[in-house]
Amino acid sequence: MTTIPRPIIPDKDLFRMEEACRIVQLPQHTLRYWEARIPSLRPARLAGGHRRYTRDNLETLLRIKDLMRDRKMTLAGVRRALAGERRIPAAPPAESGAALKVLKELRAELRDILSELSK
Repeated sequence: MTTIPRPIIPDKDLFRMEEACRIVQLPQHTLRYWEARIPSLRPARLAGGHRRYTRDNLETLLRIKDLMRDRKMTLAGVRRALAGERRIPAAPPAESGAALKVLKELRAELRDILSELSK
């Protein structure tokens, strides 16, 4: 199976629906259907109801497209897969404990410096 290269997402914060469709290479009705069926995909809406997609939304759309095309998943399977990806912790507990220790030491040093400067 050949892999299709991921499209390059322009360096912008928000994208109109037409731009999102062009980048993701899907029709507008597909994006609207996926929004209704996948809770994690919620683009911002302007007062007039126009959708504005963020870079994260586009990444999610590309991920959904890959899961459905490559892994032949249904939308229910995609929902479960995306929910499972969000539950993965960002850092293992051991690393976060070490980081917490470093932050506490840094706070103590900053307090020492502050007390010396206030004298």
